[in-house]
Amino acid sequence: MTAKPAILSISATERDCAAAIAVVFHVGPYPSHLPEILSWHGKLPAVFGEDGAVLEPGRIYVAPPDQHMMLERPGRIRIVSGSPVHHTRPAVDPLFASAAATFGSRVVGVVLSGRGTDGATGLRLIKNHGGLALVQDPVEAPVPQMPAAAFAQDDLEVLPIAQLTRRVADF
Repeated sequence: MTAKPAILSISATERDCAAAIAVVFHVGPYPSHLPEILSWHGKLPAVFGEDGAVLEPGRIYVAPPDQHMMLERPGRIRIVSGSPVHHTRPAVDPLFASAAATFGSRVVGVVLSGRGTDGATGLRLIKNHGGLALVQDPVEAPVPQMPAAAFAQDDLEVLPIAQLTRRVADF
């Protein structure tokens, strides 16, 4: 990776968080230590999502390398190999689309710094289902393509990264 990834300040999240948090990081087939990093730097435990696992509040689920993570009723994780989406696996659009279909207006989707257009379609679906769709301000993103693509796709809320955590908590 050439750019430092933007990470929403999950460390500011309280231990009694009432929501499960799902994270997709474009790592492809390469090993990832993101759950350990998030657990070490934050207040919430983070793990790789496992097929069939039940979502628990106050836990962070990270899409495993080279697999898409999706959500289904009644609040279970589905891990699939599937074809790459936007030339990447894992991709965030499958997660966002399945979250919107499963949880509707209770979903918050956030697109941060990254290459490509992944996340734009999924954020629109979240918004169409009554959820909250947020985009990191592309001007401050180390790699602005994903936030710019999401913002161009729809009239979404664009905020500096420092304000995203507060907006999510207020929701």
